[in-house]
Amino acid sequence: MKKIIIICGPTGIGKTSFAIKVAKRFNGEIIGADSMQIYKHMNIGTAKPGIEELKLARHHLVDFLDPKDDFDAGLYVKAADRAILDIAGRSKIPIITGGTGLYIRALLNGLFRSESICRKTLSRLTKELEEKGGQSLYQKLKDCDPGAARRIHRNDSFRVIRALEVYQTTGKKISDRQKNHNFNDLRYNCIKIGLCMDREKLYERINKRVDIMLQQGLLEEVKSLVENGYSFDLKPMQSIGYKHMAMFIRQEATWEEAVRLLKRDTRRYAKRQFTWFNKDKKINWITPSNFEAAQKLIKEFLT
Repeated sequence: MKKIIIICGPTGIGKTSFAIKVAKRFNGEIIGADSMQIYKHMNIGTAKPGIEELKLARHHLVDFLDPKDDFDAGLYVKAADRAILDIAGRSKIPIITGGTGLYIRALLNGLFRSESICRKTLSRLTKELEEKGGQSLYQKLKDCDPGAARRIHRNDSFRVIRALEVYQTTGKKISDRQKNHNFNDLRYNCIKIGLCMDREKLYERINKRVDIMLQQGLLEEVKSLVENGYSFDLKPMQSIGYKHMAMFIRQEATWEEAVRLLKRDTRRYAKRQFTWFNKDKKINWITPSNFEAAQKLIKEFLT
């Protein structure tokens, strides 16, 4: 199996700069694993790598998709597989970097079909997982397919989504189909570096980053998107930051309230990311300032 490096963690913790250091040290290229940085025209609210950062290390799967186009974990795996093949084929190290745990785990474990039964259903369930967490989906599975719920762990969101997709699309229980679903154990040989810090310190960083985004022109970015035909109803426009600016534009909230909710929801998102990644016992947790520790682990892995 090809060797890849995973750098993950919550929003606002400094994954991009850390990954660039890794790329420069180990002759690598970065593959984004962020469900929002994939979109064109959405730069400030997604904290997309800037021009100078892009010069320091080559990035893949960043800023390539129109916000009107559909995308999900299955499509991500296909695109990431191609990028990994390309990077490794040039004797460089693929570095998967991002906070969308769903993308990372799908890439490593291959738990999604190459083709979904219904892409719209899969996208809707994926969005619910990202926004509300896995427990609401698991409860739905218990209601519609108790047999599958007994076999699938409540934290195994991939199989929960697969089972719900089958039921909601076909009306049939996946537990009745008795088929081999071809879940793979591991598709790549990887080392996982998780970035962490004191929770209150991270929340403080998040609040400051929101202030910076607003100073950089997040509101103007959202207005420009709307002026160019991107509806508030689009999935990317309903994400953190963009939906909050929409609330202000549509006079559903004052500026102060929109900003307060933006900071609160970003902190809550970071908390959900921590919860997701903490389930993975193979992640090596390191503070962003301790690059030496990460460097040592990666060197041992690549040797």
